[in-house]
Amino acid sequence: MRLFLSLAMTLVWATVAWAEPSAELQEPVGGWRFSGLLDRTENPRVAYPTPPIDRGVQRNRTMIEGQLKAIGTQRGPHTLAVNGNPLNLYTDEQGRFARPYAFGAGSNSVEVRSAEGRSLKRVQFYEANDLRTPARIRVVLGWDDPKAELDLHIITPDGQHAFFAHTALTNGGGLDPDGVDGPGPEMFTMTAPMKGTYLVYVNYWGNFGDGGYNFEEGSNQNEVITSQINLVLNENTVNEKRESFVVPLRAIGDLLLVKTFNY
Repeated sequence: MRLFLSLAMTLVWATVAWAEPSAELQEPVGGWRFSGLLDRTENPRVAYPTPPIDRGVQRNRTMIEGQLKAIGTQRGPHTLAVNGNPLNLYTDEQGRFARPYAFGAGSNSVEVRSAEGRSLKRVQFYEANDLRTPARIRVVLGWDDPKAELDLHIITPDGQHAFFAHTALTNGGGLDPDGVDGPGPEMFTMTAPMKGTYLVYVNYWGNFGDGGYNFEEGSNQNEVITSQINLVLNENTVNEKRESFVVPLRAIGDLLLVKTFNY
């Protein structure tokens, strides 16, 4: 009997050990989407769960929700690639995750990749809501330390400053979502940009833990925090251009100019 139980436990362990990592996505789903299809009110709600982050200015944010399976003790960073923009993805003990994103109209994609870079799940969908204008300027910030709080700062050609305390600009630009629980994303979007020079900054604001925000050196997880900033111009058009910048941050208060560009 003991031998039988031992063999059975070995078989179960081997099955778990050799199980292939996989991913599930509850939202968004694939296919043709139109958020106003069943809602004829003046301001139709999107056909996704409402995200908990409520600092931003857009009402069309999507909560990307899912679960990683058979990943063992590894909690990340895996990768959540949204429309080609890679973001570090961390999970809870059950492998679950939820990250906000502000999709535009047209073709959109969400892909979950393992820590080794292998694709685990990919969803493609088309947002047919005319109220969602494609972004002409999109700046996406993500980083690799869930215990650190980084902030995206954008200066527009007319001198306006978009950041966590001033998310909505009068020129149509906006910061949303504003990731407040590490490791992002933070996103700046303009659908009708003014011509001129834009400045992109990243700031190591502080740290985040069980007790909330703090400014204690060493309470972050990584000694060097690696941030990635993706700049996308004319998203989802034949004229789309994108650049990615990897910027290390070491001390609370670091403020770095990442990119100056003209539109």
